[in-house]
Amino acid sequence: MEFTGKRALVTGGSEGIGRAVAQAFTERGARVAIMARRRDLLEQTARELGALAVPGDVSREDDANRAVERTVAELGGLDILVNNAAYGYFAALQEIDRTRFDALFAVNVTGAMLMARAAAPHFIRQKSGALINISSTAGLKGFARGTPYAATKFALRGMTECWRDELRRHNVRVLLVNPSEVQTAFGGRTPGEADPRKLRAREVADAIVGALLLDERGFVPELSIWATNPF
Repeated sequence: MEFTGKRALVTGGSEGIGRAVAQAFTERGARVAIMARRRDLLEQTARELGALAVPGDVSREDDANRAVERTVAELGGLDILVNNAAYGYFAALQEIDRTRFDALFAVNVTGAMLMARAAAPHFIRQKSGALINISSTAGLKGFARGTPYAATKFALRGMTECWRDELRRHNVRVLLVNPSEVQTAFGGRTPGEADPRKLRAREVADAIVGALLLDERGFVPELSIWATNPF
């Protein structure tokens, strides 16, 4: 893929992996829209990156549809969707709170579906596109206290496989990305803290760019990015 002139929408794009992906895309000449719930941080990030700020909550159907429609209207189309918006909730089985469990699925699973559903008609119509779902190594192997979070990532993996089978015949590439430990505020640290043993968000972004640089006649269906020694 040649990035120059491509139109991309990145959810959860105001910080962490989403911001790094948006920056990597813009540096290669793509026009990028970023979507997030916190309007102040979203607009600040958009100014810094030269991106289009699209406030919204991926778990709300109207917001998801509106984000895609606005991106298409203001950028002139849509070539790449990065489903990155997500958060974590961890608890032992006997301690799982049903309300928090459902809320996690609403963002991590339903939100990804709503965004992909809104973007798919544009990809199909133009017979090209890239749909990138940011999952986790938690979607490859479960772990203690990981039931809520791992369940959402295993679900995202299953949806990705279904969408890949549906969209390949329209020349749409569907890629699942599984980062391991990453230096972001996601894990409970403040954004300024860093652990040199863990991946940086930019490394995840660079891996995604590398996969997309492959000529569009082929694609990388799944990409796992591991920290070498995070312990």
